Amino acid sequence: MSDTAHGLTTGAVARHLGVSPTTLRSWDQRYGIGPAAREDGRHRRWTAGDVAVLDEMCRLTASGVPPAEAARVARAGRGRPIPVPAAARPPQREPDGGLPTGDVRRGLARAAVRLDGPTLDSLLRDAVASHGLVTAWEDVMVPTLHAVGRKWESSGDQYVEVEHLLSWHVSTALRQITPAGHGSVPDAPPVLLSCLPAEQHTLPLEALASGLAERGLPTRMLGAAVPAEALDAAVRRLGPAAVVLWSQARSTANHSLARHVAGRSFGVKGARTHPRVLLAGPGWAGRAVEAGMLRPGSLREALDVLARGYAEPTAGRGLSSARPVPR
Repeated sequence: MSDTAHGLTTGAVARHLGVSPTTLRSWDQRYGIGPAAREDGRHRRWTAGDVAVLDEMCRLTASGVPPAEAARVARAGRGRPIPVPAAARPPQREPDGGLPTGDVRRGLARAAVRLDGPTLDSLLRDAVASHGLVTAWEDVMVPTLHAVGRKWESSGDQYVEVEHLLSWHVSTALRQITPAGHGSVPDAPPVLLSCLPAEQHTLPLEALASGLAERGLPTRMLGAAVPAEALDAAVRRLGPAAVVLWSQARSTANHSLARHVAGRSFGVKGARTHPRVLLAGPGWAGRAVEAGMLRPGSLREALDVLARGYAEPTAGRGLSSARPVPR
């Protein structure tokens, strides 16, 4: 956002805030939050102080404060962050104290466009605490990431920095989820999480790792673009209960490698076993699931399948007795 001798245009301010120019005009008419100067009496020019007030307005509304009260507080502080009065807390919050997921999505998107890291952190923490990891991931994080991605694709490669910033803060929020003690299944083999060799998308695996940690289940994360030889070595050395292979696109789905992992055996002679392989992500769609593999359709389903494997009598050897999930 560039400044001029006469201030900023409405369009420049709207892009900075992640709102439409119509919204800015509405705020001016309804709440008196407008530009300090109007060039030639017609063109609206916003000063740095005006933008600071708008930033505070956006921060408050993203936290659930009604617009009228947020405008009053922002004007009173002239852009300086100040505590929100108790009376300004919104009555529409859900019974658990959190914002409805739709409000959180809108707040996240606007904060991301403003490159407002602290607000992203606050909203993401609140979403996980209020709604739980699975709902926060499926109803808040993923839709917002998709919305920002669509904005980038439709704007001629603009807003790439917005998508990167949002992804970073989502990853940070996922990694801050506290594990449940030292695991509810001590000495059990872990779940191994890995992207395919040409796959760079790790956020879904990070969400799964956090969900397993919540349930006290052991995991090992290999991350993005894991070479086939490294994946094979990790399976051989760990003897995992299950291996989750993530593929975002069909171009990265490697079915022969998945079959190789599913066929890898380990354990003492006479009691050797194989890991259950979960084919996770849209890249695996379109082909039948082979024996020894599962294709969960969501984070919740993957967590349930993995947790059931540890709850069964054969949990010491992982998910070998699990049955394919009907699709």
